Amino acid sequence: VPNLQGPRYISPVPSGGFVVSEECGDVKVFMSSCKLLCSLSSKYRHQFGNPAGVCVDTDGSILVADEQRRTVHLFPEQGAPICLVSTGLRRPAGMACSSFGHLFVADAGENCVKVFKYCVRPP
Repeated sequence: VPNLQGPRYISPVPSGGFVVSEECGDVKVFMSSCKLLCSLSSKYRHQFGNPAGVCVDTDGSILVADEQRRTVHLFPEQGAPICLVSTGLRRPAGMACSSFGHLFVADAGENCVKVFKYCVRPP
């Protein structure tokens, strides 16, 4: 996949594609054919500081850690972005989500992994 601006983190999408964060830029979603599907900043009119870790949950929502803003946002397939974590992170980096609604965030600023519950409905 050419023409990325400092690719940082990548995660598969349940539909067979993948999502990539770009340093000090954007988060892009690609189809399994490696064709660009969308840019999250364009689709959601969201401005990232420095997007880092990305993951995709079982609902197909994309979660993005913003290292500069110290936040984690959820981007649902339909609807507006939701800020899941707005305090308590010093330098969020890699992320993963479980099928049980847990979000794992590697906080490089505190040398630890923080666990959040963000989905209350059963899988």
